[in-house]
This record gives sequence, C-alpha cells and structure tokens, in this order.
Amino acid sequence: MSKGIPALPAAETVAERAKEMLSALEADEEFSAFVVASLKYDEDWTCYSGTPIISRYNQETDAAPLFAEGMRALCLKAAVFEMTGDENAAEIPIAIPVDEMTHAMIAQPQLLARITERVGIQIIHQTNQEHTDWRTNDYTHQAYQAAWGEPPGRYWIDHEEATRRLDILRGKYTEAGFLNMGRAHVIDFGELVTA
Repeated sequence: MSKGIPALPAAETVAERAKEMLSALEADEEFSAFVVASLKYDEDWTCYSGTPIISRYNQETDAAPLFAEGMRALCLKAAVFEMTGDENAAEIPIAIPVDEMTHAMIAQPQLLARITERVGIQIIHQTNQEHTDWRTNDYTHQAYQAAWGEPPGRYWIDHEEATRRLDILRGKYTEAGFLNMGRAHVIDFGELVTA
C-alpha cells in the first residue's frame, strides 16, 4: 500500500474493467455454488444497521437482487485496485445494504479465493477501511452508471437518507430494549433451564 492514495482512474475505464470482471466471475465453474453459499448465509446476515434500512425489506425476495449489487460493488472495487495497486483507493464508497451483502460473499472464503484466482482478480474489502458513505453522483455512482446504468435506489441508498433511516431504527431499537444499534440490550433471560 502506498502512503498517499493515488488519483482514481477514469470512472468509465473502471466501469469497463468491472464489467469484464463480473462476466468472468459469473462464467466460472464454481460461481453457482458461490451464489448458493452466499445466499444461504441468511440468519448470520442479521445486522441492525445494514439491510434494515431498506423499506419493507424481505430477505426472501431481496437477497438475490442484493447479491447482484454486491457483485457489482466488489467488481468496481477490484477494478480500482487493479488499476492503482492501492487497497485504500479501492475502498470506494458503497451503499450500506450493498456493503452488508458483500460481507455474506466474503464469508465464503474458499469458494471466492478459488474463483478469483482462476479469473485473475483480487477482491478488496477490509472493514476498517470501507466507506459506506455512498452518495448520488459520486465516483462510485459514475462508474456504476457507466457499467450497468442507474443503480437501483432500493439498495443504493444515499448516505444522508441512510443516516435518516438509521436514526429511525435507533429509536425503535431503543424502545424495544436494544441499545447501540444492537450491540447491547437490556433483556434478562432469567434463570438457566437445565436438561
């Protein structure tokens, strides 16, 4: 990694390479197994601040389209990394729900590693470097548009709107006894039931 973040390549150039990467990944012999494994990561997906910001979210109907968005985001990041060689630069902003989906994908390390090695790309994601402050018309948006058209607003929720929704959720969680966005709670389960 470089000490300073290099200039980002043209969004259109990143878009072209990301499309090529996505096509190669989808053509891999183990891609269908990767999809199944990623979508099976259902109860473990539970996060109080990711997919819950999607209005009327339903994992049964939203998981597959969200998977497609996660793949696109990972390919955009991989294209930036390939062109810059810089992990920090590759952590371009993505929307919160899309980022959560990428976590389900990265939780399939063996499949993902074999597929990306055969395809010859490197997936970039590191939680302490990620940016979930995606905004309409930012660099990520421009690259996405150049590759696939307008991102679906259901999943690509602008940062300000995401923050507003998180504030609503925070209030509802607190009322239900869940504190710090689910990282603490005041529920007492009572005495241990022995067998």
